Amino acid sequence: MTAPDPVRAGKALGGAAAAILLLEGIAVLFVPRGIAQSGDGLTGFRLTVLIVLAVLFILASGVQRKPRGLMIGTVLQVPLLLTGFFGAAMWLVGGLFVLIWAYLLQTRKDLLGSALGPVPAAPPSPPVD
Repeated sequence: MTAPDPVRAGKALGGAAAAILLLEGIAVLFVPRGIAQSGDGLTGFRLTVLIVLAVLFILASGVQRKPRGLMIGTVLQVPLLLTGFFGAAMWLVGGLFVLIWAYLLQTRKDLLGSALGPVPAAPPSPPVD
C-alpha cells in the first residue's frame, strides 16, 4: 500500500518522528531521579551521559525535516536502550520506545516505499481542461 499523497504522508510521519524523539528526550530526563535512589546512585558520569543523551534527542527531534533526520533518530535508539544499565526500569521504557520507533519506520516503509529514504515527489497533477 502506498499513500495517495506521499508528500503529505512524509510530513505527517516526520512530525510523528519528531514527537517520539522529543518524548524520548523527556523520558531520559526522568532517569536521574530513579537511579539516584538505587544501586550505586547518581554519579557525575551517569548524569553527564543522561543529560547529553536527552539534549541529543531534543536536537534530533528538530532535524526530522532534513534527509538524514530519521537515520539520526534510529541511531539514537541504541543508547536509549542501553540506559537500562543505569536503571532497570529503562530496559522497559527504552524497549517500548524502540518498538514505537520500529513501528513508525515500518509504517513509513508501507506508505512511502522506504523506511529511511527521501520522501518521493508528488505525482504530477492531471491537466485541467
